[in-house]
Formats: sequence, structure tokens, C-alpha cells
Amino acid sequence: MTRTPVTGLDSRYSDPRASAAGWEETVRVLAQAQLFWLTTVRADGRPHVTPVVAVWDRDAVHFHTGEREQKWLNLRANPYVVLTTGCNTWDRGLDVVVEGRAEPVTEKAAIERLAGLWAQKWDGRWRLSATEGGLLSEGAQIASRVFTVRPTKVFAHAKGDPFGATTHRF
Repeated sequence: MTRTPVTGLDSRYSDPRASAAGWEETVRVLAQAQLFWLTTVRADGRPHVTPVVAVWDRDAVHFHTGEREQKWLNLRANPYVVLTTGCNTWDRGLDVVVEGRAEPVTEKAAIERLAGLWAQKWDGRWRLSATEGGLLSEGAQIASRVFTVRPTKVFAHAKGDPFGATTHRF
């Protein structure tokens, strides 16, 4: 089932000529992104930001992490995250910020489907095998855990002429 957000332009941060970025355009950026920056919160309240290779599927962003990584430790204490993607320019493109709760994926069929999406997205160069409760990278000894983030709010920042700040709320 596809979720449809309520979309609006935030005039406080937008050129008067701007219009809201459509949900389809925002999803296109999420689906095509090769890299996201994941923000989690450490137990002591400090932020932790790290790049992750993620996929967009079924109205959610999916990523994986090893149980020895800082983001895993952070997620155990606080599952709320922010994922950002876009381009590193100020005058063109669309940057997207996803807010939501990272939920563990444990069903093997879902993990197998997602492993296939990672392989497809990177022409087979990102080889992952589904295991009970996680993914195993080529040569890895320990499986990583898969998480799904269903957005509660998504910001789309259009850069250029005109600049526009869109909010998609679920």
C-alpha cells in the first residue's frame, strides 16, 4: 500500500516564485541515491552521523549495520533517526531529509528481497546474502542487521532558481 503525504511549501524558507516539490520527484531522489547520511543519537545525547548505503522500497528507506558499530548501539537505545541525501551543490538539485523510526527487519523473505535490491542497484557489486535475521557481506564473518525507516516527515530542499523548502507529512 502506497502512503501519500500531505505536501506543502514552507514560505519561510522559499523564494516567493517557488512551488512545492512533488512527492514523486522526492521519491525519485530517494530511489536513485547511492549514499545517505544517517544521524543517530548516542546514549549520552551526542549526535552520531555516518554514511550508509541504503535502498528505497515500499515507501521506506532500508539500511543495514553491524552489531559492533556505533549506529547499532545508538539504535538500541533510541530508534529515531534522520537520513539525508542529495547533491553537494548549493545552486541545483534536490536535497532530501527523512525523519522516522528505525525498525528491525527480521523476516528472511523481506531480507532476501532487500538483498536483491542492493545487488540490483549497484549492478551486482554490492553482494549480500540473507541469513536468519540479517545480511552477510562477501568476506564478512558477522551478519549485519537490517532496518526499515518509514518516514513520518520528509523535507525536500530545492536549490537554484528558485529555492524552495517542501515538507511532506505522513
